[in-house]
Amino acid sequence: MPYEELNNCIRWLLKLLGALGDRGERKSNLSMMAASKDDDNNTANDDDDDDDQPLTPWIVSVASAHTLLRSPQHNKGLAFTEIERDAHYLRGLLPPAVFSQELQEKRTLHLLRQYQVPLHRYIAMMDLQETNEKLFYKLLIDNVEELLPVVYTPVVGEACQKYGSIFRRPQGLYISLKDKGKISEVLKNWPEKNIQVIVVTDGERILGLGDLGCQGMGIPVGKLSLYTALGGVRPSVCLPVTIDVGTKNEALLNDEFYIGLKQKRATGEEYDDLLDEFMTAVKKNYGEKVLIQFEDFANHNAFDLLVKYRTSHLVFNDDIQGTACVVLGGLLSALKLIGGTLADHTFLFLGAGEAGTGIAELISFEILKKTKLTVEESRKKIWLVDSKGLVVSTRKDSLQSFKQPWAHDHEPITGLLEAVKAIKPTILIGTSGVGKQFTKEVIEAMSSINAKPLIMALSNPTSQSECTAEEAYTWSNV
Repeated sequence: MPYEELNNCIRWLLKLLGALGDRGERKSNLSMMAASKDDDNNTANDDDDDDDQPLTPWIVSVASAHTLLRSPQHNKGLAFTEIERDAHYLRGLLPPAVFSQELQEKRTLHLLRQYQVPLHRYIAMMDLQETNEKLFYKLLIDNVEELLPVVYTPVVGEACQKYGSIFRRPQGLYISLKDKGKISEVLKNWPEKNIQVIVVTDGERILGLGDLGCQGMGIPVGKLSLYTALGGVRPSVCLPVTIDVGTKNEALLNDEFYIGLKQKRATGEEYDDLLDEFMTAVKKNYGEKVLIQFEDFANHNAFDLLVKYRTSHLVFNDDIQGTACVVLGGLLSALKLIGGTLADHTFLFLGAGEAGTGIAELISFEILKKTKLTVEESRKKIWLVDSKGLVVSTRKDSLQSFKQPWAHDHEPITGLLEAVKAIKPTILIGTSGVGKQFTKEVIEAMSSINAKPLIMALSNPTSQSECTAEEAYTWSNV
């Protein structure tokens, strides 16, 4: 059959399907519903006035017209061809020009670069994700270095702080205390059913910005965007979730634009029961193999949740486990420059939360694999400094459980500089979430101890980083 005739046949068939379906609704997903022969007969007998209407064993709805343009999964913008515009009743709903995807990408990137304020770029990218998903990911994949900081850190931090003001349309699933007893039904409201990856936050510890409550949704949305753009995970199997149990942030509670529950953050049994119902509902709706990633939970919940559900669900905490994997990889690479093995070095952490203790634990495991040291001996190579100073054994009774393995025998020290001078670390790692803590004096002290000091300032967003790379280079004179 000639190519033109084939195209004409396809166009005719699509129009026929549209006529048979519900032209008024023109739903965004192609659906087919079987009907039994008995049902057809009953319908024919009951509706004598409709004898002139053809009876079919199925009903079809096709994505077309406004519905298609409003579906981010199927919308192609100006990339719809002439044939597609006719077949889907788009003629007149779009300007006459037909753009290639590459030209649309070029035009969108040109527009983004007109925005001088990073938050405005973020808003534009989120709007694109909600109108033309394919173009969004093509743009992000082709311009990773330029747009990654826009879609995720550091700009996503400011976006979460101002989420109520910039909110346009929901990009994930919101589960709150109001939904207690109905979470399984709430999950069914999400249009995609084959969910394989869930990133969930309760908004209590968003990056280094503290409790942002319901406005922490920007983190699961951004993280899953990266999984698609950089990891190839299909967007349709991803589900961003925010669990809203209130907030301790007084500014948000008094903000008329705040989109979450305006109540103090729930704790204890009320919190645990809601999380337990959520985890049970996820397993019931999506099966045992769905990955649940805990994101930006506060320390006191993050460790407990990981321990509680690791044997019954497929769970992962990015702050505890993901960050640790990346840092360990960086350390192993750095050893090629500074020499020795992990067991030959002394580590000092500023920050004893999820990230710090998670990294410390993985370093300890790696040392155990490569040496004959005991667990206690490997841990003694790692020291932590928290908000009260060096984590030492005399503080053990007052320490949270996840800090206790790192409490070693030493006289109390309150400041980081004093700790550097006393412990004499070869590697300094910052996970405190407090900016500018690696001062000139601290870097100089590290340089006086080591010919090649290894300094990792890991806190984010950038404004909360312990120091910049330039500061580390300049002050160390290496």
